[in-house]
Amino acid sequence: MKKDFFCLLLCIMACLFTACGGNDPIDTPIDKPETEEPETPVVPEEPDVPDEPVWDDQGWITATEAIEKMGLGWNLGNTLDACDFTKNFGVADWRAWETCWGQPVTSPELMQMIKDAGFGAMRIPVTWKGHLDANGKVDATWMNRVKEVVGYVLDAGMYCIVNVHHDTGADESAWLVASMNKYNENRSLYEGLWKQIAEAFKEYDERLMFESYNEMLDERRSWCFSTFAGGYDAAEAADAYKAINSYAQSFVDVVRATGGNNVGRNLIVNTYGACNGAGTWNPHLIDPLVEMQLPEDVVENHLLFEVHTYPNIDNLNSAKQEVAGMITNLKKHLVEKGAPVIIGEWGNSSDNPSLENRLAFITDFVKQVKAAGMGMYYWMGLSDATARQLPAFSEPECALAMLKAYHGDAFSPELPTLNTVDFAYDVTYNQQWAEAKVCKENINLNDYKGIRVELAEAPKNGVLSIKCYGEGEGVSYNVAVTDAVTELEFDAAKLGGKATRVTLQCMTTPTVKTTIKRAVLIRHDGTEEVQTPSSFWGCEVILNQT
Repeated sequence: MKKDFFCLLLCIMACLFTACGGNDPIDTPIDKPETEEPETPVVPEEPDVPDEPVWDDQGWITATEAIEKMGLGWNLGNTLDACDFTKNFGVADWRAWETCWGQPVTSPELMQMIKDAGFGAMRIPVTWKGHLDANGKVDATWMNRVKEVVGYVLDAGMYCIVNVHHDTGADESAWLVASMNKYNENRSLYEGLWKQIAEAFKEYDERLMFESYNEMLDERRSWCFSTFAGGYDAAEAADAYKAINSYAQSFVDVVRATGGNNVGRNLIVNTYGACNGAGTWNPHLIDPLVEMQLPEDVVENHLLFEVHTYPNIDNLNSAKQEVAGMITNLKKHLVEKGAPVIIGEWGNSSDNPSLENRLAFITDFVKQVKAAGMGMYYWMGLSDATARQLPAFSEPECALAMLKAYHGDAFSPELPTLNTVDFAYDVTYNQQWAEAKVCKENINLNDYKGIRVELAEAPKNGVLSIKCYGEGEGVSYNVAVTDAVTELEFDAAKLGGKATRVTLQCMTTPTVKTTIKRAVLIRHDGTEEVQTPSSFWGCEVILNQT
């Protein structure tokens, strides 16, 4: 019945297009900017609409084929999904939104680097709240910025996923909630949002995919209904699963109805909370897979399921078994319903795992998931902050482990790193005691023995010091910086098991300027890990690429 209706709808649309002369506007991808940071996007020119839908079921890849073709994936996390609703950025200030969680403005060079390394796909999480007017219309500037970043991915030759991200989740600001009450309340807004997204991208080719929503939770923002104070509530759980399936069906129906290439575009729907069914600590962990339905569709083999996973890897054997159990459950409860699966986000939940454990887990995970015929998109890491801006890999060991696990041990890409790119950081201290972070936080002293900070020139005596913070309130000590190069060994007797933060601190009152040429953590085996300094408080840190 749904297919008959849709065919009738296409006929009506074709007649309307002919009567109107085919002049309805459709946006097209924006050209890449010539500058390092793109200019504020403008509304694209308006080409003619074809009289008939572009999509033809001959030659378009199925969902299963898409997983094989897109290969290894990565998330552009904390970027277009970043949001801070405590600040009034304004709907049109896309740079403020994009960078409010500490990542730089995204560049086409970053996407080309990811592609050249051997990755084949990018998931671009997008938060739309904050860019909607009172009637639910997406701000044109924001939509164009999303299209611009998507263009970077496609121009680099990769597959791309666009979603609705922090409009869902545990935060109280999330408006997409897994309950029938909230579904009925927000249905028109949700469907209207997806209609706009789908219309904006309807002529993009098969390499672009849409993801319905991210991690949608119930009204109590609970995960698998295990955190209810009164225990598991079967009625509320049933209502939440009904809502998830309703959102998924709305998403598919709305996107398909926009026509063009959206008729056969591969679409992705998440389980409740993107839960993967793994674990034994609660009998209801498997329910999100059992209760998830495959939406009805007007075409066959163009839908995918998505889940996320972040195992604790302190015990590697346990983590590997968890992944294996997850895959078994995904095959049994999702794949058998008629659609393949992607792991839209994956990583680990350990507080401070060793590099050895991380690499071992990454290798095993990629091999298991690939062998199961499932797609995978790593969350964050790999290239962050300054490294993205250069661009370079901030975690080249992890990137290489993924690539070799996926492509084979013989695969040997040249990965640009912080060691191979010339850059420095200009630091301006605006007050006494101000601090610039010189490395990542929560440094496990079992893995690292010390740090080296290299300045462009030696400071005057008493001006700067390296401050090391340890475990516990008020645990810290300072080491004076008197030379251009300062290398110090972490004092475990003072810090405990971790250096929670290491900074370059200004000890005087006048404005002080310095340039950090390099900061490296030194492992016990003598190898070094280049760091990306940033402002902690009271100072400005600006990347200066030489």
